[in-house]
This record gives sequence, C-alpha cells and structure tokens, in this order.
Amino acid sequence: MNDPVSFYDEVGGHDTFVRLVDVFYREVAADDVLRPMYPEADLAPAARRLTMFLEQYWGGPSTYGEERGHPRLRMRHRPFHVDPDARDRWLRHMRTALDELALAPLHEATLWDYLERAAYAMVNTFEPAGIGPQGSERRPTFDLSPAPATDTSRPG
Repeated sequence: MNDPVSFYDEVGGHDTFVRLVDVFYREVAADDVLRPMYPEADLAPAARRLTMFLEQYWGGPSTYGEERGHPRLRMRHRPFHVDPDARDRWLRHMRTALDELALAPLHEATLWDYLERAAYAMVNTFEPAGIGPQGSERRPTFDLSPAPATDTSRPG
C-alpha cells in the first residue's frame, strides 16, 4: 500500500517553501514595522527557521523539531510587539509571497487559511507599537485577498 502524499510534496517540496519564505523576507526587509523585530542584521537565519518550520508542519523533513524542539509559536513570539498592525503587515507580505507561488487553488487556500489563523494567534497586544509610518489616526488597511487569476488558456 502506498503512503499518502503529503501537502509538502503536493506543492513542490523544499523549493516551494524556500521560494515562499524568500519572497516573504524580501518584503519584510523593507517593512519599517516588522524589520526591527528581527535581531539579526542578516535575515537568513530567520528565513531558515521559518522554512524549516513550514516544511515540518506540512509533512516535510522534521529538521525544525530536531534542531529547535517543539515550535511553541506563541512563546517564541512573546518578546515581540505583535499588534494588529504587525499582524496585517505580516499577512500582506505572506499574501505577496503566496501569490508569487501560483499554487493550485485548493493548495493556495489551504496554506493561506493556516497562515491567516497563525497570524491572528500571534497577536499579543493591542497597544500600538509607536514605530513605523505616523500620520493619520486611522491605520491603513491592506487588501489580503488573492491576486486575480490570469487566463492562461488563450495565447497572448
């Protein structure tokens, strides 16, 4: 009997998660609220940790657990000021990264559902951080819906 194929394998394995995380951290690097949360001058260690975590969560190698133990996401994020603005920025950058992967609709929806739930669970304060763009009282909202599908059935 064949073992069922994991989500990790269905979406393309290691290369897919590396691409997702690379695009995500490209966006984070330019974000004046999220970037200061990363103590490393180089985001590569954070990218490696996130890649390992996502791979393990979705049925890939268990490297994250072997190197870092149980994920304990809320505990690991407790030292950081994760307010709704930080959550929305994190989600916006993940949305950009996920859209660039161009996964099959069911895979995209499955992954996005998890990322969105995880981001909401990481919020640990509702007090504004006092960093980032200052200006209006009203914070901007970001469109977190998937990018519109392009019709590839007709030649350009």
